[in-house]
Amino acid sequence: MEISGLPVELWRLILSYLRLPDLGRCSLVCRAWYELILSLDNTRWRQLCLGCIECRHPNWPNQPDVEPQSWREAFKQHYVASKTWTKNAQDFESSNCFYLFRRKKDRHVLRVGQGCEFDTLRAALASAGVYDRIVLLPGVYEEQSEIILKTTSGHVQFDNCNFENGQLQIHAPGTCQVKFCTFNQSSVHFHSVALGVLENCEFTGSENASVTVEGIPSSERNWACKHLTTLAKSHCVLQASDPALCNVSKWGGWGGPPARNIRTCKIMVGGDQSNLHPASKTQLVLEKAGEKEAEVNGRLYPAKEGEAMTLETESSDSELSTSSENEDDDWSMYKLSYRAHGLSHMLSQVIHSRPQTSGLTALQKDLELKTLQQELQRDKEAQSLASSLQGCLIRKCLFRDGKGGVFVCSQGRAKLEGSVFRELTYAVRCIQNSKIIMLKNDIHHCKASGIFLRLAAGGLIADNNIHSNCEAGVDIRKGANPLILCNKIHSGLRSGIVVLGNGKGIIRSNQIYGNKEAGIYILYNGNPIVSGNHIFQGLAAGIAVNENGRGQIIENVIRENQWGGVDIRRGGDPVLRSNLICFGYSDGVVVGERGKGLIEGNTIYGNKGCGVWIMSSSLPHITNNRIGHNSIYGVAVFCRKDDAIDYLANQGGNENFNDEGEAASWENDLDSEDERFTSRRPISVALVESNSINHNGAAGLYVKSSEALNIIANAIHANHDSGVAVLQSSQLTRIANNSISCNSLGGVLIESEARVELRGNGIYDNSSHGITSKGDGVIVENDIVGNRGCGLQLLQTADMKVTKNRIQSFWDYGIVMLDQTKGLVQENLIFQGRSKKTILQQVSNAEDCIVQNNKLLTFKSKSDVAWTLENPPARPHIEGSTRGTSTATNSQKVTTMSTRIAARMDGGCRNNGSIFCSIL
Repeated sequence: MEISGLPVELWRLILSYLRLPDLGRCSLVCRAWYELILSLDNTRWRQLCLGCIECRHPNWPNQPDVEPQSWREAFKQHYVASKTWTKNAQDFESSNCFYLFRRKKDRHVLRVGQGCEFDTLRAALASAGVYDRIVLLPGVYEEQSEIILKTTSGHVQFDNCNFENGQLQIHAPGTCQVKFCTFNQSSVHFHSVALGVLENCEFTGSENASVTVEGIPSSERNWACKHLTTLAKSHCVLQASDPALCNVSKWGGWGGPPARNIRTCKIMVGGDQSNLHPASKTQLVLEKAGEKEAEVNGRLYPAKEGEAMTLETESSDSELSTSSENEDDDWSMYKLSYRAHGLSHMLSQVIHSRPQTSGLTALQKDLELKTLQQELQRDKEAQSLASSLQGCLIRKCLFRDGKGGVFVCSQGRAKLEGSVFRELTYAVRCIQNSKIIMLKNDIHHCKASGIFLRLAAGGLIADNNIHSNCEAGVDIRKGANPLILCNKIHSGLRSGIVVLGNGKGIIRSNQIYGNKEAGIYILYNGNPIVSGNHIFQGLAAGIAVNENGRGQIIENVIRENQWGGVDIRRGGDPVLRSNLICFGYSDGVVVGERGKGLIEGNTIYGNKGCGVWIMSSSLPHITNNRIGHNSIYGVAVFCRKDDAIDYLANQGGNENFNDEGEAASWENDLDSEDERFTSRRPISVALVESNSINHNGAAGLYVKSSEALNIIANAIHANHDSGVAVLQSSQLTRIANNSISCNSLGGVLIESEARVELRGNGIYDNSSHGITSKGDGVIVENDIVGNRGCGLQLLQTADMKVTKNRIQSFWDYGIVMLDQTKGLVQENLIFQGRSKKTILQQVSNAEDCIVQNNKLLTFKSKSDVAWTLENPPARPHIEGSTRGTSTATNSQKVTTMSTRIAARMDGGCRNNGSIFCSIL
């Protein structure tokens, strides 16, 4: 019969009325008829599949609204699985593991049901031989106790069954395959099973764990293992190509948009921007920062190598602006130019309104979120875990409305793919050296944490959507060491990930956002490696490290969090390196009471609070960071205790860190110091060194503390207040070898309650006085040049030793001593500026104010040699310094320097004589 006699549409309409056997016969007529029958996939085959009471939707129970690739293929698998195979039958997917049945001629088929030889499954199992097949006819079977399959080479398959109030136990070397079954208040228990498969099953109302996997997978394997392995690998979610999984990749793992409206952060760095989409809020922040740059009074322009760096000023202050067109132009030859000094390479990175273009481009590229495929390609261990197949495979199952989902213990092995866990007490619990592999699961609305890992548990948790849980999304403790990759962990009522009690783990390339407490919370000696994550829009800190927590936090993007980007306190001692911490609604990094840690090489940018906030009794080492464009201070050091109530309410202090039946004994079970930290240099005083602190909304560095502090070799530039402000410092604050330039107010401000040592700094071109001091201390070997106020101003009861400085002010006095100032001013080199004022003004009448042996250089004639800063060259001058010096080298230099400048001042010089200056 020719098909061409009627339109194809009419043939399809006619064939849609045929029964299943007739469709099979028609498909055997010829190739044209076969293809015509296949074309009925979305009509007749779909109708047959959904109309069969013995068949469930192919994507039941998780995605019943998503159609399969082929309704005909799905119906064939269901149909064939319920029939008896003949010797010559084709090997279908659902029957692969049964092919050996046909090799045994004396194989028996045992039927269980009403009117059959067996009334119960237990009786049939007791009578079955090694290769016998047991067929349960449709019906309800009430077994008196759980069914235990414990044979030398047995295999059991359940397809489209309902279990009520029972338990299925499988013991090694037995195997099983369970498909499209419902377990209501029932559970499955695997004991050392080499391989068991649960597919498309629904578990509800369990009083304990719905699935328990216990014991090391048996090395003794029965004849079905090979075929179960083939079946499992043929449907691996990492290789699947069905539309549902394709949709998964579009949204980073799931078939729909994120639960919240996520704002993206894209950093613009030069180049043609005409083809870009409209800027987001965070992009506008960067663009506005560029506009505000014009408001900064001083702009630094890099000179060619070997030439001096010059300053362009735009001040409109009539009192400070004394230029005149009629003045002799040759005065400029006496303007001191400071050549490229030891920190000029750091200044070259901040001359624009945003971090150096090339550096930020590289940073943005390096911190781009990696996909799971990229992570597996670079990490052979993760690749091995993802492809491994042992123990229990749970695929596309639904766990809901019960106590627990999957419990893996006693070195058990389990693999979970594409399953949904919701409204449980917990989703997954893995303990006692067991391993769990979780790929593309959805875990949400659990009453406790979503995933628990304890007692040296490990495995791979990758590409899951973990959200809206009452406790942590992932809870790691007691030596657990999992690999957590490319997950979305969000919208939790507490933290996203908690690591405590010696917990470890590698946390990499995850999106962690919208959690009510810290995105990652590390405490009680937790020690994970956290790298390459995007942690954003949290309602507390991005990462909190407290209560002796440690860890390495490397190359993460931490942005738009309500509290600090990183919060370190109460013994927290992490390594915080090479992160981008930006656009937070509070401070970039907070080091609270008793906080420690190495904070190195981070970009801390555009936060609405301070760049770094340091509280009392803390010992951080803050080095080689770029701290810029924050709304308040660049670095602030405060003598303020933690507010315990606010801290506990907002940082997770009330979180339930005790398991059921576990004692909170983490402090008594701490490991020895991890080898990763042995190379860190111990410090006894908080240290801020080698940072670029620029364009912040207030002072670059603000100190109001009762504890010692070392500020070494920083470039403090173009901040909207003083460069360094020391308001209170009952112990010595050492400020050495810094470049302090182009700040909107003075270079250094020292209030009356402060004790400060200023040594070897370059204080250039600030918009007010170079140094203003009302306190005590020493000012030794500094270059104070080009500031628009006085070079050095001593006020009130200042008691300072001022020696061996080089000072020039264009607009005002070189040194001014007012009020009841006392101390010693000697051996300074003071250059006359553009102003016609006296070079040095002494108004103080205190007997203890001694001025002697200073050299004052004044302008005489055009024939004079131009003034220069030499022997040594312009400060800061660090012997042997090179650009990009390693942290270790810097640390050794700073240690030596701190020892060398540790001279203590107990008041000024007490000589009675007063010798006025000699003018050269």
